Formats: sequence, structure tokens, C-alpha cells
Amino acid sequence: MKYYIIAGEASGDLHGSNLIKQLKIKDPNAEFRCWGGDLMQAQGAKVVKHYRDLAFMGFIEVVMNLKTILTNIKVCKADIEVYQPDAIILIDYPGFNLRIAEFANKLGIKVFYYISPQIWAWKQNRVHKIKKVVDKMFVILPFEKEFYKKFDVNVDFVGHPLIDAIAAERKVQPSFDEFIANNELQAKPIIALLPGSRKQEISAMLPIMLSVINHFQNYQFVIAGAPSQDKALYEPYLKENNTHVLFGKTYDLLQQSEAALVTSGTATLETALFKVPEVVCYKASSISYLIAKQLIKVKYISLVNLIMDREVVKELIQSELNTQLLKEELSKVLKGGEKRIKLQADYDELIIRLGGVGASEKTAQLITETLN
Repeated sequence: MKYYIIAGEASGDLHGSNLIKQLKIKDPNAEFRCWGGDLMQAQGAKVVKHYRDLAFMGFIEVVMNLKTILTNIKVCKADIEVYQPDAIILIDYPGFNLRIAEFANKLGIKVFYYISPQIWAWKQNRVHKIKKVVDKMFVILPFEKEFYKKFDVNVDFVGHPLIDAIAAERKVQPSFDEFIANNELQAKPIIALLPGSRKQEISAMLPIMLSVINHFQNYQFVIAGAPSQDKALYEPYLKENNTHVLFGKTYDLLQQSEAALVTSGTATLETALFKVPEVVCYKASSISYLIAKQLIKVKYISLVNLIMDREVVKELIQSELNTQLLKEELSKVLKGGEKRIKLQADYDELIIRLGGVGASEKTAQLITETLN
């Protein structure tokens, strides 16, 4: 079978690569063409366009880049017509992917959606388009099946693919001494900084995260570099703050960290699954935030809190994201802090709720069964 996969972010590239790995087992003659990144390419997919050229953050940024986005959609449609895949597999990235789903449906191509758009948070009316143009939806959060059921849409809950990805990483964990030696770090406990993957996020979040360094002299702060960005983006912050950036080692870094400051997104869940106490950070342009506040229908911005339906990790949003509050909340989750033990117990419950291992394998099985 010929598969055409579209992911618009780093997390989609990760989940797409693991799905390709399983599809090759179920379908040894499989061919893959994709919009994604290095991880999908490493699994043998032909990358048409890298996700670093696709990701735009916030309402204003999307409007400013609308011409580029529309051009990309046109290029993608033309490429699909030439390639003539047996199946389209869409990974999140709804603004782009729902247009492609509608196009592929009209061509009679099977459309699979792996990792639902967060329509339960905003733009719930998108559920009607999904019902019309998507053949099968595979959801990864336990509450999503009930959400779709309200609209008479039958979806498959396959569990969260991050559990598989992280379980594989934990099997090859180096010692702390090996880790700091291999990466030229100090012999101090580590606080990880995960400021996001887009340039706008990194530029907005990193200065605030680094502003607390002087309050934690017994720790070293290490930045998880986004694979889609150049080191030059981080250089201005490194010497000034005596810190380091590591690329392609986010999971290794989390395994060795005592705590983390994390920009809202998939990284909040990744950090929790490594059982690293965290403080969630979010700041957008004032206009983007005001628009989002009017449209978004959920109580929390982090996946951890959304899944648990209560505040497990502290979220510092907009004006609350300042040096003083960040210092206070980080102190609470470090060793000896008042929140640390309870937080790690909550993480155990979170893992149970997410449904265990095997998401990529289950999804690959359901896709190949449907096509056959």
C-alpha cells in the first residue's frame, strides 16, 4: 500500500515515525510519502516538506503567514494527485489537515486521522466536517471518545503513543555521571528548560525561564533545543546565563533532571511521563491571548491537567508568568518542596488513565484491517 502522512509539528513527526515503524511490520510492501521531519525520514518516508516550514504560532502569526499556508495546501493537493496514495494519514494539525481530508475524500482516498485535533477545546463545529470526510479517527486521550460520542461519531481510543516512545527511551538510560561527562555539563543537579519548538515560542519563553537562574545557584539549567531550530537562535542566551543547549537529547535530559520549566503543549505530558516535577509556562502576544481566551472552552492549558480534570501541575499564564511566581513554584517541586511527593503520585495515576502501551501498533493494525 502507498501511504501519505501529514504532520505539522515535532510531536507529529515523532508519532508518525513510530506509526510508520508499525505499518511496515503489518504491511511489508508499504511505501510512505510525508510532510513531516527527520524522524519519519529515518523510517524510510520521502519528506515532501519539513514541518519547520509549516508551524505558525498564534492567531496573528497565522494571518501574517496566510499566503504561505495557502500555497502549501495547494502544493500538497497537487502532490497527492500525482502520488495517488491508497490512504491519507493525518496527524493533528487541523487547519491544514482538515482541508486535505476534504480534498482526499472527494478523490475517493481513504482518510485516517491519528491524534484528534483538540476540537473539544475550541472550534467544536469541526466535528461535523470530521464526521463527513474522515473514514476513521484514532484518539489518544481517554475523554475524547466520550466527546465524539455526543456527536454520534464512533472513534477508536488507542492509548497515548508517548507511553511507547518513553518506555523505549527508559531502557537505555545512562548514569548521571555519564550524561554530564558526555555533554560537558557541571556536576550539579539539573533543571530542564523546554521553551517550545517554534521561534516565536522560544523567543517569548526562554528569557523568562532563565530569569530565575540566580535564585537556584546549586542547580544548572539546561535547555532542550528544538530539532527544527539552529543553535544560533539560542546563542544569545547561553554565555550570558552560563547555560547549555542540547539538541536531539530531550528525553535523555528529562531522565536526568530534578525538575523542569515547560512551555504548554505535548512537552508537558512528556515531562510528566518521565515523572519529572514541572511548572507549565505560557505567554503569547496580548491580541492572540485575548482571542484565545474568548474561543477556548477548557479549564486548563496543559495536557496533564486536562486528562486528570484537576490542577496537578501549576500553570503560569500571561502576567502570572513572571520571575517571582516562577521562582516560588519551582521551589515547591524541587527536592524538599511541598508539592513534590504529591505531584509524583499524581503522575502514577495519569499513566494508568492513558491506557498503557501499544498505541502505534493498535493504530497500524486498525488501518491495515480497514484497507484490506
